[in-house]
Amino acid sequence: MGEKNYFINIYRDLKLWITIFLIFILQIDMHAQSNFLEEQLSFIRVKDAFELKQKSLEDSFLEKDLAWPPKDILIRSFKAELELELWVKKNEKYVLFKSYKVCKGSGNLGPKLKEGDKQVPEGFYFIDRFNPESNFLLSLGINYPNEADKNRSNAIDLGGDIFIHGACVTIGCLPMTDDIIKELYVLCVLAKSFGQKKIPVHIYPYKFNLLNNIIYQSSSQYANFWNNLMLHFIYFQEHKQLRFYEVDSFGNYIFKN
Repeated sequence: MGEKNYFINIYRDLKLWITIFLIFILQIDMHAQSNFLEEQLSFIRVKDAFELKQKSLEDSFLEKDLAWPPKDILIRSFKAELELELWVKKNEKYVLFKSYKVCKGSGNLGPKLKEGDKQVPEGFYFIDRFNPESNFLLSLGINYPNEADKNRSNAIDLGGDIFIHGACVTIGCLPMTDDIIKELYVLCVLAKSFGQKKIPVHIYPYKFNLLNNIIYQSSSQYANFWNNLMLHFIYFQEHKQLRFYEVDSFGNYIFKN
Protein backbone atom coordinates (compact mmCIF):
# COMPACT_ATOMS: atom_id res chain seq x y z
CA MET A 1 0.00 0.00 0.00
CA GLY A 2 2.84 2.36 0.89
CA GLU A 3 4.55 1.64 -2.41
CA LYS A 4 1.34 2.39 -4.30
CA ASN A 5 0.92 5.75 -2.49
CA TYR A 6 4.57 6.53 -3.24
CA PHE A 7 4.02 6.16 -6.99
CA ILE A 8 0.74 8.08 -6.81
CA ASN A 9 2.54 10.99 -5.13
CA ILE A 10 5.28 10.90 -7.77
CA TYR A 11 2.64 10.96 -10.51
CA ARG A 12 0.88 13.95 -8.88
CA ASP A 13 4.14 15.83 -8.44
CA LEU A 14 5.07 15.14 -12.04
CA LYS A 15 1.71 16.44 -13.27
CA LEU A 16 2.13 19.57 -11.15
CA TRP A 17 5.61 20.30 -12.50
CA ILE A 18 4.50 19.68 -16.08
CA THR A 19 1.59 22.08 -15.57
CA ILE A 20 3.89 24.73 -14.08
CA PHE A 21 6.33 24.28 -16.96
CA LEU A 22 3.59 24.63 -19.60
CA ILE A 23 2.24 27.78 -17.93
CA PHE A 24 5.77 29.20 -17.86
CA ILE A 25 6.28 28.47 -21.57
CA LEU A 26 2.88 29.98 -22.40
CA GLN A 27 3.72 33.16 -20.50
CA ILE A 28 7.04 33.46 -22.32
CA ASP A 29 5.28 32.98 -25.67
CA MET A 30 2.61 35.57 -24.86
CA HIS A 31 5.28 38.01 -23.70
CA ALA A 32 7.23 37.49 -26.93
CA GLN A 33 4.09 38.11 -29.00
CA SER A 34 3.34 41.31 -27.08
CA ASN A 35 6.93 42.45 -27.48
CA PHE A 36 6.77 41.83 -31.24
CA LEU A 37 3.75 44.09 -31.68
CA GLU A 38 5.26 46.79 -29.47
CA GLU A 39 8.55 46.57 -31.34
CA GLN A 40 6.85 46.87 -34.73
CA LEU A 41 4.75 49.84 -33.60
CA SER A 42 7.92 51.64 -32.53
CA PHE A 43 8.71 52.15 -36.24
CA ILE A 44 7.05 55.20 -37.75
CA ARG A 45 6.03 53.47 -41.00
CA VAL A 46 4.31 50.64 -39.13
CA LYS A 47 2.61 53.05 -36.76
CA ASP A 48 1.36 55.09 -39.71
CA ALA A 49 0.11 51.91 -41.43
CA PHE A 50 -1.84 50.90 -38.31
CA GLU A 51 -3.34 54.37 -37.95
CA LEU A 52 -4.36 54.35 -41.60
CA LYS A 53 -5.60 50.77 -41.95
CA GLN A 54 -6.55 49.19 -38.63
CA LYS A 55 -10.06 50.65 -38.27
CA SER A 56 -11.13 49.96 -41.86
CA LEU A 57 -9.74 46.43 -41.68
CA GLU A 58 -11.59 45.76 -38.44
CA ASP A 59 -14.82 47.01 -40.02
CA SER A 60 -14.26 44.78 -43.07
CA PHE A 61 -13.66 41.75 -40.85
CA LEU A 62 -16.89 42.39 -38.96
CA GLU A 63 -18.81 42.80 -42.23
CA LYS A 64 -17.53 39.40 -43.36
CA ASP A 65 -18.27 37.84 -39.95
CA LEU A 66 -14.59 37.20 -39.29
CA ALA A 67 -13.05 37.42 -35.82
CA TRP A 68 -10.83 40.42 -35.19
CA PRO A 69 -7.88 40.54 -34.85
CA PRO A 70 -6.76 37.83 -37.30
CA LYS A 71 -5.03 34.87 -35.69
CA ASP A 72 -4.58 32.54 -38.66
CA ILE A 73 -4.15 33.84 -42.21
CA LEU A 74 -2.93 32.48 -45.55
CA ILE A 75 -1.51 34.28 -48.58
CA ARG A 76 -1.85 32.87 -52.10
CA SER A 77 -0.49 34.46 -55.27
CA PHE A 78 -0.87 33.68 -58.97
CA LYS A 79 1.89 34.90 -61.28
CA ALA A 80 0.06 34.86 -64.62
CA GLU A 81 -2.93 36.73 -63.18
CA LEU A 82 -0.78 39.13 -61.13
CA GLU A 83 -3.05 38.47 -58.18
CA LEU A 84 -2.54 38.01 -54.45
CA GLU A 85 -5.22 36.66 -52.11
CA LEU A 86 -5.47 36.91 -48.34
CA TRP A 87 -7.49 34.18 -46.59
CA VAL A 88 -8.59 34.08 -42.95
CA LYS A 89 -9.29 30.91 -41.00
CA LYS A 90 -12.80 30.57 -39.61
CA ASN A 91 -14.11 27.41 -37.94
CA GLU A 92 -11.26 25.22 -39.25
CA LYS A 93 -11.66 26.45 -42.84
CA TYR A 94 -10.22 29.41 -44.69
CA VAL A 95 -12.42 32.21 -46.01
CA LEU A 96 -11.27 34.60 -48.72
CA PHE A 97 -10.95 38.06 -47.20
CA LYS A 98 -9.70 40.03 -50.19
CA SER A 99 -7.90 39.78 -53.53
CA TYR A 100 -5.21 42.32 -54.35
CA LYS A 101 -3.44 43.27 -57.56
CA VAL A 102 0.27 42.50 -57.78
CA CYS A 103 1.33 45.67 -59.54
CA LYS A 104 4.20 44.29 -61.62
CA GLY A 105 5.51 40.90 -62.79
CA SER A 106 9.06 39.65 -63.19
CA GLY A 107 10.61 36.88 -65.27
CA ASN A 108 8.50 34.10 -66.80
CA LEU A 109 6.24 31.34 -65.54
CA GLY A 110 8.31 28.66 -63.84
CA PRO A 111 10.17 28.33 -60.52
CA LYS A 112 13.13 30.39 -59.42
CA LEU A 113 16.27 28.28 -59.82
CA LYS A 114 19.25 30.56 -59.25
CA GLU A 115 20.49 34.01 -58.34
CA GLY A 116 19.89 36.60 -61.03
CA ASP A 117 17.24 34.76 -63.06
CA LYS A 118 14.66 37.42 -62.10
CA GLN A 119 12.11 34.68 -61.43
CA VAL A 120 9.41 34.88 -58.79
CA PRO A 121 9.54 31.58 -56.85
CA GLU A 122 6.79 28.98 -57.10
CA GLY A 123 5.85 26.65 -54.29
CA PHE A 124 4.88 26.67 -50.63
CA TYR A 125 6.60 29.17 -48.37
CA PHE A 126 6.00 31.22 -45.23
CA ILE A 127 6.75 34.71 -43.94
CA ASP A 128 10.12 34.61 -42.18
CA ARG A 129 11.00 38.33 -41.86
CA PHE A 130 9.28 41.63 -41.16
CA ASN A 131 11.15 44.69 -42.41
CA PRO A 132 9.63 47.95 -41.11
CA GLU A 133 12.41 50.05 -42.67
CA SER A 134 12.50 48.53 -46.13
CA ASN A 135 13.84 50.35 -49.16
CA PHE A 136 10.38 49.55 -50.55
CA LEU A 137 8.38 51.10 -47.68
CA LEU A 138 7.47 47.88 -45.84
CA SER A 139 8.33 44.29 -46.72
CA LEU A 140 7.49 40.73 -45.72
CA GLY A 141 10.26 38.21 -46.35
CA ILE A 142 9.56 34.77 -47.85
CA ASN A 143 11.69 31.76 -46.90
CA TYR A 144 13.04 31.16 -50.40
CA PRO A 145 14.89 28.92 -51.07
CA ASN A 146 12.92 26.28 -49.22
CA GLU A 147 13.80 22.58 -49.05
CA ALA A 148 12.02 21.83 -52.33
CA ASP A 149 13.93 24.60 -54.14
CA LYS A 150 17.25 23.32 -52.81
CA ASN A 151 16.52 19.75 -53.87
CA ARG A 152 15.29 20.80 -57.31
CA SER A 153 18.17 23.07 -58.34
CA ASN A 154 21.83 22.27 -58.87
CA ALA A 155 22.86 25.93 -58.95
CA ILE A 156 25.69 27.05 -56.69
CA ASP A 157 23.74 30.17 -55.66
CA LEU A 158 19.95 29.87 -55.60
CA GLY A 159 19.52 33.51 -54.64
CA GLY A 160 17.34 34.84 -51.84
CA ASP A 161 15.82 38.01 -50.38
CA ILE A 162 12.39 37.46 -51.90
CA PHE A 163 9.78 39.79 -50.43
CA ILE A 164 6.22 40.99 -50.66
CA HIS A 165 6.87 44.73 -50.59
CA GLY A 166 5.73 48.19 -51.63
CA ALA A 167 6.97 50.70 -54.22
CA CYS A 168 5.70 48.69 -57.22
CA VAL A 169 9.16 47.64 -58.50
CA THR A 170 10.56 44.12 -58.73
CA ILE A 171 13.28 41.78 -59.97
CA GLY A 172 11.80 38.60 -58.56
CA CYS A 173 9.57 39.71 -55.68
CA LEU A 174 5.84 40.32 -55.31
CA PRO A 175 5.49 44.11 -55.49
CA MET A 176 2.37 45.86 -54.27
CA THR A 177 1.30 49.48 -54.19
CA ASP A 178 2.25 51.29 -51.00
CA ASP A 179 -1.40 51.39 -49.94
CA ILE A 180 -1.80 47.62 -50.28
CA ILE A 181 1.48 46.69 -48.56
CA LYS A 182 0.40 48.76 -45.55
CA GLU A 183 -2.76 46.70 -45.31
CA LEU A 184 -0.98 43.37 -45.74
CA TYR A 185 1.74 44.32 -43.28
CA VAL A 186 -0.80 45.25 -40.59
CA LEU A 187 -2.65 41.94 -41.03
CA CYS A 188 0.55 39.89 -40.89
CA VAL A 189 1.87 41.75 -37.83
CA LEU A 190 -1.41 41.16 -36.01
CA ALA A 191 -1.56 37.46 -36.96
CA LYS A 192 1.97 36.90 -35.69
CA SER A 193 1.32 38.97 -32.57
CA PHE A 194 -1.72 36.86 -31.71
CA GLY A 195 0.01 33.52 -32.05
CA GLN A 196 0.52 32.51 -35.69
CA LYS A 197 4.12 31.35 -35.86
CA LYS A 198 4.21 30.72 -39.62
CA ILE A 199 2.08 32.61 -42.13
CA PRO A 200 1.88 30.44 -45.28
CA VAL A 201 2.58 32.00 -48.67
CA HIS A 202 1.62 29.79 -51.61
CA ILE A 203 2.86 31.00 -55.00
CA TYR A 204 1.40 29.37 -58.11
CA PRO A 205 2.28 29.96 -61.78
CA TYR A 206 -1.39 30.49 -62.64
CA LYS A 207 -4.89 29.54 -61.54
CA PHE A 208 -5.25 25.87 -62.35
CA ASN A 209 -8.17 25.02 -64.61
CA LEU A 210 -8.55 23.07 -67.84
CA LEU A 211 -8.11 26.03 -70.18
CA ASN A 212 -5.05 27.41 -68.38
CA ASN A 213 -3.47 23.97 -68.23
CA ILE A 214 -3.82 23.68 -72.01
CA ILE A 215 -2.44 27.16 -72.57
CA TYR A 216 0.52 27.02 -70.21
CA GLN A 217 1.50 23.36 -69.96
CA SER A 218 1.43 22.24 -73.59
CA SER A 219 4.99 23.33 -74.31
CA SER A 220 6.43 23.87 -70.83
CA GLN A 221 9.29 21.95 -69.24
CA TYR A 222 7.64 22.62 -65.85
CA ALA A 223 4.39 20.69 -66.51
CA ASN A 224 5.22 17.92 -64.01
CA PHE A 225 6.21 20.43 -61.34
CA TRP A 226 3.03 22.44 -61.88
CA ASN A 227 0.91 19.28 -61.68
CA ASN A 228 2.54 18.61 -58.32
CA LEU A 229 1.52 22.10 -57.10
CA MET A 230 -1.95 21.61 -58.58
CA LEU A 231 -2.62 18.74 -56.15
CA HIS A 232 -2.64 21.20 -53.26
CA PHE A 233 -4.50 23.87 -55.23
CA ILE A 234 -7.38 21.47 -56.02
CA TYR A 235 -7.51 20.17 -52.44
CA PHE A 236 -7.67 23.69 -51.05
CA GLN A 237 -10.36 24.75 -53.54
CA GLU A 238 -12.52 21.83 -52.41
CA HIS A 239 -11.85 21.77 -48.67
CA LYS A 240 -10.53 25.27 -47.83
CA GLN A 241 -7.90 23.61 -45.66
CA LEU A 242 -4.15 23.15 -45.93
CA ARG A 243 -2.44 19.87 -46.71
CA PHE A 244 0.48 18.52 -44.72
CA TYR A 245 3.46 17.64 -46.86
CA GLU A 246 7.05 16.51 -46.98
CA VAL A 247 9.63 17.10 -49.70
CA ASP A 248 11.42 14.29 -51.54
CA SER A 249 14.99 14.33 -52.82
CA PHE A 250 13.84 15.61 -56.23
CA GLY A 251 12.03 18.63 -54.80
CA ASN A 252 8.53 17.23 -55.15
CA TYR A 253 5.88 17.92 -52.50
CA ILE A 254 4.58 14.65 -51.01
CA PHE A 255 1.17 15.31 -49.45
CA LYS A 256 0.05 13.49 -46.29
CA ASN A 257 -3.68 14.16 -46.38
